[in-house]
Amino acid sequence: MTKRTLYTLVFEFLLFIPNRGKAESVPNDSLVLDLQSVIQIAKTQSPSAQSARNSFLSAYWNYRYFRANYLPSITLSSSPYINKEVNKITQSDGTAMFIGQDQFGADLSLTINQNISFTGGSLFVKSRLNRLDEFQNKSTNYSASPISIGYQQSLFGYNSLKWDKLIEPIRFREAKKQYAETLELVSATACNYFFRLATAQMELDMARQNYASADTLYQMAQGRYSIGTITENEMLQLEINKLNEESNVMDAQISLQEQLQSVRSFLGLEQSTDIRLIIPDSVPQFSVPLDEAISLATENSPDPDYYKRIVTESKSSLANARANSGLKADLYLQFGLSQTGNELGTAYRNLMNQEYASVSIVLPILDWGRGKGRVRVAKSQLALIETQAEQGMNDFYQNIEKLVMQFNRQAHKVKIAKLTDKRANQRHTVARQLYIMGRNSILDLNSSINEKNAARRGHLSAMQTYWSLYYTIRSMTAYDFERKLPISEELPIE
Repeated sequence: MTKRTLYTLVFEFLLFIPNRGKAESVPNDSLVLDLQSVIQIAKTQSPSAQSARNSFLSAYWNYRYFRANYLPSITLSSSPYINKEVNKITQSDGTAMFIGQDQFGADLSLTINQNISFTGGSLFVKSRLNRLDEFQNKSTNYSASPISIGYQQSLFGYNSLKWDKLIEPIRFREAKKQYAETLELVSATACNYFFRLATAQMELDMARQNYASADTLYQMAQGRYSIGTITENEMLQLEINKLNEESNVMDAQISLQEQLQSVRSFLGLEQSTDIRLIIPDSVPQFSVPLDEAISLATENSPDPDYYKRIVTESKSSLANARANSGLKADLYLQFGLSQTGNELGTAYRNLMNQEYASVSIVLPILDWGRGKGRVRVAKSQLALIETQAEQGMNDFYQNIEKLVMQFNRQAHKVKIAKLTDKRANQRHTVARQLYIMGRNSILDLNSSINEKNAARRGHLSAMQTYWSLYYTIRSMTAYDFERKLPISEELPIE
């Protein structure tokens, strides 16, 4: 057996040692997660999910506040006071005198108020009792109004109750859909974090494998160079490859730590938690019907409600501008019973009618066109918002169509990327064997290594795009097309 054949056999044996250059074993205290586990953690405890819950709760309590405006309110009020000072008092003959006062006053009022959304006014019922003690005269007086019924409203003013009744239900419906959409977008973001970390772990594994292979090639090449079977140029190239791969290992380790920190922060995990990922081998094979996706997105996405709301809000602003630019009139009506007396009981006997009505009118005569200008600005703003809403809905439908089209093709692209990954590994194995037998150049071997690495990255990138598209479509449609089930998220109402 010649020396060349002996070196070749030893070189091939070392190059194919089982498990040489593979990733290190997973520590026992590592958190091993697959894609669905990462998504579930992100939806339950990630800062993004917590922010979505808090945003929804804020919208919920705003809606509760709005609903309370249309329910009766009961208010109990009192304003007791003590007055010991000298005041200017007008006498019955019209003259004024400075008179010292020593008084104690107290009142108690119970009011029931009901807003009327149709007219924008409010109906109220009151019961009031006042007491006044004069310490100088040692006298006590009572004034009672057991019941008063009244109504007040602006006759030509802006009816905020009417417009809020149109706007706020849309806003709350939008908030509910926004919450469900945000959780699915958190899932899409979790997919991106998952595959970025998976790529970083894969890069480190490949770098270690490539370094082990380059080190073995370099060690064996020293023997081959000593017997003259390879040139000095090839020997130097192998040494450069080894040094480059050693540098790639260190870069991959740094990149992996950066990605680990990002994933821990996104998932809300402790920074000491070690994570290893189980990378999916394949993706589900199904397609999304475009017409069904558009119909579900129109019904479940917050975008249509958002555009409807901003148009309604703009119409409300126009109505407000019109109301403030013309005649203003306020109506106040009140009817009740009242009495006074030196004792509490006498203040509730022989009650007398108490009637009050007033109308206040404000008519702008000369405002130099300010009112008309506000109306024209509001009209222009409404036209702009309507145009933006129409364009926004067109973009919304086009975006759905684009996402569905990309997703329906992505599963096949993942299949192609997986086959390319497999073939690139096979080609690298063949190129390495040919190089060992001296029938291939170092350039061909390096090319096969680069193709193998690129194919592996392409496979992970294709799967990342698939899952990102899938959860983005879920976020817009609130529908699971894989299981053919609607997505229902429990609202975090406290």
